[in-house]
Amino acid sequence: MTEKENNEDSEKLQAQLQRVIALLSKYKLLQGFVNLQDEIDEALADSSIQKESLDELRQLIDKLHPADIAHILEALPLDDRLFIWGMVKPENDGEVLLEASDAVRETLITDMGLHELVAAAEQLDADEIADLAPDLPQDVMEDVFRSLPIAEREQLRAAMSYPEDSVGALMDFDVITVREDVRLEVVLRYLRRLEELPDHTDQLFVVDRGEHLKGVLLISKILVSDPEVRVGDVMSKEMITLHPGDNAQDAAYAFERYDLVSASIVDKDRKLLGRVTVDAVIDFIREKTESEALSLAGLREEEDLFAPVLKSVQNRWVWLAINLVTAFVASRVIGLFEDSIEKLVALAALMPIIAGIGGNSGNQTITMIVRALALGQINSGGAWKLIRKEVGVSIVNGLIWGAVVGLFTFAIYQNVELGLVMMLAMLLNLLLAALLGVLIPMTLRKLGRDPALGSSVMITAVTDSGGFFIFLSLATLFLL
Repeated sequence: MTEKENNEDSEKLQAQLQRVIALLSKYKLLQGFVNLQDEIDEALADSSIQKESLDELRQLIDKLHPADIAHILEALPLDDRLFIWGMVKPENDGEVLLEASDAVRETLITDMGLHELVAAAEQLDADEIADLAPDLPQDVMEDVFRSLPIAEREQLRAAMSYPEDSVGALMDFDVITVREDVRLEVVLRYLRRLEELPDHTDQLFVVDRGEHLKGVLLISKILVSDPEVRVGDVMSKEMITLHPGDNAQDAAYAFERYDLVSASIVDKDRKLLGRVTVDAVIDFIREKTESEALSLAGLREEEDLFAPVLKSVQNRWVWLAINLVTAFVASRVIGLFEDSIEKLVALAALMPIIAGIGGNSGNQTITMIVRALALGQINSGGAWKLIRKEVGVSIVNGLIWGAVVGLFTFAIYQNVELGLVMMLAMLLNLLLAALLGVLIPMTLRKLGRDPALGSSVMITAVTDSGGFFIFLSLATLFLL
């Protein structure tokens, strides 16, 4: 889609959200007016205007795509969300649950009964049920298992057995297979008998009698080739194959690098297990990006905007506590130089400049390193080269911006020595920020942790304390 089309879709979705909010407000206003009457007039209680608002709201929800419904639910306070959720058609419940964020999905599931949850799950494919499984009660999953045909039951077991960040967790079992010895005309007749093709079908998978993958048959080849030609003559043996245990991030790179729409998943014997489609990869990338953004800010999990206060506090308190400790450390660093600050009050006004620039530079470095780690661009052999490169960048930035800050300081305080101290402190703090900007995420990765987890909080804390100490030490040494 072009940027213009994306903007139009976004504007349309926002207009739908505003329409839902307006109709909700109108309905609640009328309902509140009815409830205020001492003696409810039946005609008033059954107001045609109120029914009209409710019907219009229901019709609007019915026309929306499940993804759009999920977006609207996420933008509403809890009471309004559950009210709208009650209007969603039962046959759409499963799809909306899939599209909703984890935090919002939890509130929707809590509002549903056992039979509603089972019915919603039964509408989904095995791979989609596996996505919902971690959020569904155990007794619901047991009922769903019992209701599925044996083949789908085995598919669901397989999908749930793979780690969340593996290719197997993204696997779609809905594939079309053909044999290489049949004619294209037979393939076309077979496809026409289907009600519809699986989503994102750009190729068929050519297998032998043992379901071992032999090649792929592009849909475009079927359309332009002679119907009397055999599949084996036009199929492609050059294809991207994935294994269920592969890292999902690596699969995402393959889709981006080779512009894939779908790719086969095979076991070690090249037996076809399923496929991965571009929509699953895009969802994975979006979730990964959101998770990294939250981790950089020190948030433990995605948070419902309208979650209860205590739940939001639980999500945020850990790194706030850590930040408070580092703030105490920074205050004690400043306390060590109280005498120096009393003798030269200008130091108190200049300290935040050193700390702020250091924190900004450190965050830039961390963002680059976390991205490079996610893309697999950093190996053990290249770590020292990366550190040297970042040190070089910091030296150049330190000299340039240190000179700017030094001249600014001289212009205000007419003190050459103070300007030089500012320049040197800026240079040293940028060097510290560069080193830690590389080492913090790489150390976290080596310890098996998410390299983005709290990195932004940690680098800011260190550059604040370090910047204060470097600047005040230099000032004490050369100015007092």
